[in-house]
Amino acid sequence: MQQNSLLYNIVLVLRLALYPFTLIYGALMWLRNRLYDIKFFNSISFSVPIISVGNLSTGGTGKTPHIEYLLDLLQYQYRVATMSRGYKRYSKGFIIADENANALRIGDEPMQFFMKYPEVVVCVAEERLIGIPALLQRRPGIEVILLDDAYQHRSVKAGLNILITDYAHPFYKDHILPFGNLRESRGASKRANIIIVSKCPLSLGADEAGQIRKNIAALPSQHVFFTGIEYGTPYNFFTGQEEDLSGTHAIMVVGIARPEPLIAYVKGKAADVHVLTYKDHHYFVSTDMEEIKAAHDNWQVGPKVIVTTEKDAARLQLHHEKLAEWGITVVVMPVKVKVLLNQGSEFDYLVHKYVEREIEENSEIYS
Repeated sequence: MQQNSLLYNIVLVLRLALYPFTLIYGALMWLRNRLYDIKFFNSISFSVPIISVGNLSTGGTGKTPHIEYLLDLLQYQYRVATMSRGYKRYSKGFIIADENANALRIGDEPMQFFMKYPEVVVCVAEERLIGIPALLQRRPGIEVILLDDAYQHRSVKAGLNILITDYAHPFYKDHILPFGNLRESRGASKRANIIIVSKCPLSLGADEAGQIRKNIAALPSQHVFFTGIEYGTPYNFFTGQEEDLSGTHAIMVVGIARPEPLIAYVKGKAADVHVLTYKDHHYFVSTDMEEIKAAHDNWQVGPKVIVTTEKDAARLQLHHEKLAEWGITVVVMPVKVKVLLNQGSEFDYLVHKYVEREIEENSEIYS
């Protein structure tokens, strides 16, 4: 307990020491946004509906499952593309995922989309302003583009801006980097059309939601929704067949931000759980794979399985042959979001309404 208290005090002192840099960074971000607001810098529009999903904080709000929610909502009605920067990929420039795609080439989250949604065009580009024209030139039939983590990418004008904030770490209680974890000021939330409070308890009540809405202080034109995490049916990494964790001894391999809810969920399903945690977006190297194999082989229980997330599975795919050779059962745990307080239909309607209106307006302009 004393050690935790000492660590907290050290972190607090360091953050206080960095506060002058927060003022400088905040001023620069304010100036940048102001120059966009007065149109000194241009935000470019495109002839397709563009939905941006992002956050104010440095990560961990659950953007990926929200992108997947939108893909599930739109992919059967429209030709959809996702565009990410491809965080921590080993390549540069604009790339459309194809049969040669892997996590190293396009990043783990885009690879997750590519593996899960074969009908969706998945691409990466550091500069969306360059990537979007390249995408539309190579895939002219695209009808909707989802921009992943592009809230601060103001050179592109998204028609629908979705801002996600974590229930446990809301932006209105945070501060700008490096004193806090915000990329820009709390006031930047006013650019959003929709604000989602993510990772809420599934039992969230109307009274607590009302207090959060009050703290967010949304504009009359903004819509606030609440989502919680649900876990889908586990499936086999190699075959895609459903798996049952009941009675198994699970070795969890997780390299995601804030894995605690998932760990707690698996502990409630499996007979026993051993956890190997890695940094978010961690690329597994040979020593990691040997650690995983040793944890599996040295645990003298049965039946044993490796349990991982879909994002981790996108990186473990790089070691597919080795895992198959070892004969280890690898189970993937899908993560889904649920819109709470019976607002799912309202959220879906707003998204569909935007896309339909944008397509109709663009068809009139270019006809």
